Amino acid sequence: MTVHKHVFIFIFSLLSFTGCTQYPEDASKINQSHMKFKQLTPEEEQVIVNKGTEAPFTGKFEKFNEPGTYVCKRCATPLYRSADKFDAHCGWPSFDDEISGAVKRIADADGMRTEIVCSACGAHLGHVFSGEGFTDKNTRHCVNSISLDFVPDGGAGLTDTAVFAGGCFWGVEYYMKKINGVISTDVGYTGGKTENPTYKEVCAGNSGHYEAIKVLFDPGRTTFEAVARMFFETHDPTQWNHQGPDWGEQYRSAVFYRNEDQKNITENLIRELMEKGFKVVTEVIPAKKFWKAEDYHQDYYDHKGATPYCHGYVKRF
Repeated sequence: MTVHKHVFIFIFSLLSFTGCTQYPEDASKINQSHMKFKQLTPEEEQVIVNKGTEAPFTGKFEKFNEPGTYVCKRCATPLYRSADKFDAHCGWPSFDDEISGAVKRIADADGMRTEIVCSACGAHLGHVFSGEGFTDKNTRHCVNSISLDFVPDGGAGLTDTAVFAGGCFWGVEYYMKKINGVISTDVGYTGGKTENPTYKEVCAGNSGHYEAIKVLFDPGRTTFEAVARMFFETHDPTQWNHQGPDWGEQYRSAVFYRNEDQKNITENLIRELMEKGFKVVTEVIPAKKFWKAEDYHQDYYDHKGATPYCHGYVKRF
């Protein structure tokens, strides 16, 4: 992540192939429950399955502007963030960006347009257009409201949050995003004393902060325990102050619990691992203020089109 780190990684990889284990690249198939589809009404099926189009200016999200996440009506996979929605005055909800990897583009049967579908289940969403100049991104996802559901930010009882630290936050986020039921992730810093920390300050080793990830998930589709299990199976909880070739206090392993249930679940999982012979050093700490990291750290591996170099799935439970 820093210049010195990349130099070390390069030299390390030349000397030995044992430091960073190679893992399957298709992380979407790791430790996943079978996808459950919502039963659709005839009107929903006409659009989502049969690729129809709802009448313009009739959809419930066309003039809707609440903060939150738009998810697939059929499988509840997060598709769009409210920050990327804009009014194109076209009669359907419009977005100039999608959640990375959530939307698949397909040449339309009409030979002229580009259809967009949910990457997870193939549900028809609408069409995507470019070059219209509505926003700086110059892209418009024209989506049927009936293809979407909405999860509000901070909706009581609708979402839950977990915070973990397990080495380089790029790698932790890569796997957390693969969990069916995770709505969004933010990487950042927590646990230390420095206010508004920067990446440079955290890497200097005197801020006390951990590189961490905040996971927003739908408790109706996954649980804190399932997310925590993935955490323990995609980093090495027996390594202290480092993860693979990354060394430093910011790479400590920790779970920052937000309530007694999260604390108890975490302690039970650690106890189970210890009974299996793993010398777990993961700390269990009350949640502290979470500082979101710089934009270029968010969704890092999605933007780079790469996979983690020192995180991977290892079945431990």
